[in-house]
Amino acid sequence: PMFHHRHGCGWPFLLLLLLLFPFDESSLLRGQAAAADSHRVVLYPQSTRVSSIVSSKYRTAFHFQPPKNWINDPNGPLYYKGLYHLFYQYNPGSVVPGNKTWAHSVSADLVNWLRLESALDRTEPYDAKGCWSGSVTVLADGRPAILYTGADDVKNQAQCIAFPSNSSDPYLREWTKPSSNPVIRPDGPGLTPNQFRDPTTGWTGPDGQWRIAVGAELDGYSAALLYKSEDFVSWSRVDHPLYSSNSSTMWECPDFFAALPGNTSGLDLSAAIPNRAKHVLKMSLDSCDKYMVGVYDLEADKFVPDNVVDDRRLWLRIDYGNYYASKSFFDAKKGRRIIWGWANESDSSSDDAAKGWAGIQALPRTIWLDSDGSQLLQWPVEEVESLRRNEADVEIEFEPGTMDEADAFDPSWLLNTEKHCREADASAPGGLGPFGLVVLASDDMEEHTAVHFRVYKSKHKHMILMCSDLRRSSLRSGLYTPAYGGFFEFDLEKEKKISLRTLIDRSAVESFGGGGRVCIMARVYPVALVDDRGAHMYAFNNGTTAVMVSQLKAWSMKRAQVNVKKG
Repeated sequence: PMFHHRHGCGWPFLLLLLLLFPFDESSLLRGQAAAADSHRVVLYPQSTRVSSIVSSKYRTAFHFQPPKNWINDPNGPLYYKGLYHLFYQYNPGSVVPGNKTWAHSVSADLVNWLRLESALDRTEPYDAKGCWSGSVTVLADGRPAILYTGADDVKNQAQCIAFPSNSSDPYLREWTKPSSNPVIRPDGPGLTPNQFRDPTTGWTGPDGQWRIAVGAELDGYSAALLYKSEDFVSWSRVDHPLYSSNSSTMWECPDFFAALPGNTSGLDLSAAIPNRAKHVLKMSLDSCDKYMVGVYDLEADKFVPDNVVDDRRLWLRIDYGNYYASKSFFDAKKGRRIIWGWANESDSSSDDAAKGWAGIQALPRTIWLDSDGSQLLQWPVEEVESLRRNEADVEIEFEPGTMDEADAFDPSWLLNTEKHCREADASAPGGLGPFGLVVLASDDMEEHTAVHFRVYKSKHKHMILMCSDLRRSSLRSGLYTPAYGGFFEFDLEKEKKISLRTLIDRSAVESFGGGGRVCIMARVYPVALVDDRGAHMYAFNNGTTAVMVSQLKAWSMKRAQVNVKKG
């Protein structure tokens, strides 16, 4: 159906009632939705009529999380002997960060997970204050090796190694720390001992030796330091970093991988890399994950970005929402690259203490380079679709009738997209947009989360703004409720349609716009979910230009078995 804004009435016109929450498990919607009568929506002031945040209804049904306590960074994901492994930062005794261990779960399908005993605990002086983040590399003899950051009593950091006690065990239940630890210390000029962490997965350098990168502060600037080794145990620092930048002081959780433009298949860094492949360097800073696309210069043994952008506010981002410390791996089973990322709670620490848990992992995503090799695209792994019964997974395509009314694009908006999403929100009529979805909406619209697009004219193509606005997501006080947003360039004259996929999993709203060009992970805590008042979903258009919903598919999602059982 085609829908458009009717002048003179309030924000915004919600024309398509798609789904009701909670779902009947037999419910399933597919195909185009019928048009509904438009009605006026009034924004009410926030109310104090709220129930306790301590509710199992905020625990996700198919995102990864342990039964209790604090989690953060995903560590060392890999596929090994028929099982997917996910290690992650975990505090076994509290809902606050600290006392980090490497918790461990395994899965046959990336959806249902079995908890195992922790892989790494704080057992040695060099990791007395935590077994911090790192990676897993499968060596030439088939053995996996963990490289992780150990923090000592004064939180000086060093890189440590561990090997499976029994590499024939597909579950990799037990790990051994050799006496050679730590294997890499913050030695050498320009290093700060407490800003030296998060080793990457290894790859083979131009001389046939292993290489890894470590996030660090180098002479007051950010760097991915480069180390090499013949045996993966004895390491020496290369006299130059893999890459460094004077635009910040420290990079956390670096990731380095190769990708072929326009090819959804992944590349294994331990194998030969095709000549036309690009390389991606990802880093975590400014509470988000950013990346650069370029080439790995074998002769110079350096990463060379295609474009050097001095202002880090303009760097590309993996996700424009609540997403940090991501880690990718090559999935040898299906020949793809998969990325995991952490999504923190956006309530208060006292709320977390009352709930008894804090943190989830975003959905595992297939990640690849677009056809011109300039931008990463992401999509939930196909295994997620096996759950389509309970909760919600919605795919919708919007097709503008004309592009003539699109407003002009101002490049300065790129410097602060969240500010622009606040100003150009779903209640502000424009030429082409805003249009999108309102999710987790209460009956009276006091609570709602708007995920929407706005189209702008640019020099050659169109610039699409995608927002996930949480400012009215809950009646609760003390929540972090930003208006997340990101831009992507799009040839709308050629493509005709703008796609949106949004997965709603109780307190998690994860959205993918433009075929995965912009991804936004969000955490929300609507009172309506707890009070059983029902939460609704609508499509809307508040622009002056008519927009066709050319495709609408919505599935309910059944609950996954995530760390319910312990092995």
